[in-house]
Amino acid sequence: MSDNKSFDRDSISNTLTIAIGLSLICSVLVASAAIVLKPKQLKNQEEYRQRIILEVAGLMEPEGDIAALFATIQPDAVEIANGESVEIYLEKSGDSIKQIILPISGPGLWSTMRGYLALAPDGNTVKGIRFYEHAETPGLGDQIDKADWRNLWVGKQLYGDDSTPRIEVVRGFALRDSTNANLQYQIDGLSGATLTGNGVTKLVQHWIGPEGFGPYLETYR
Repeated sequence: MSDNKSFDRDSISNTLTIAIGLSLICSVLVASAAIVLKPKQLKNQEEYRQRIILEVAGLMEPEGDIAALFATIQPDAVEIANGESVEIYLEKSGDSIKQIILPISGPGLWSTMRGYLALAPDGNTVKGIRFYEHAETPGLGDQIDKADWRNLWVGKQLYGDDSTPRIEVVRGFALRDSTNANLQYQIDGLSGATLTGNGVTKLVQHWIGPEGFGPYLETYR
């Protein structure tokens, strides 16, 4: 009679051995997939960033080649008040600057809003605005994604005569008659999303102010 015990497939030790083995195999597969896919993910992220910049600059074309369209965009670096170097983008034709494209970000209702603001070479006239990341309320705050609202920014002025930031998202509709001397600085509010509108005002005014790109834009004005 044999004294060897039969192999117990349901034993705790065997179950643990199999579980640990499977975990190790899965970990290796996941890590390998991440390494293989990382270059493609980085490429996709870069193309997405370039697409957003082209869109805010009004240069994106349907089915257009992003790399070719982006050839007129050149990165530059601006040191802001806290000593941080921030990357901006310039649309250039030869040595001539056609647009200044600035990254902007700040608190929204639920999370940080991130986007780009495009300006004319005078450093004051808005040519476009585009948010690419936010978590604003669907149907309310996410109106900042709507082309109709973004188009309201085009042609607006950032600064008053004293060079202080004046651009703002008002509550309701900006009064459009001769009695409103501030119309050039005002953007219609977002229905049901006053807090999001306030957030947009604060973040834009921050980035064009003395703590942000204000001193840099002053050189253009």
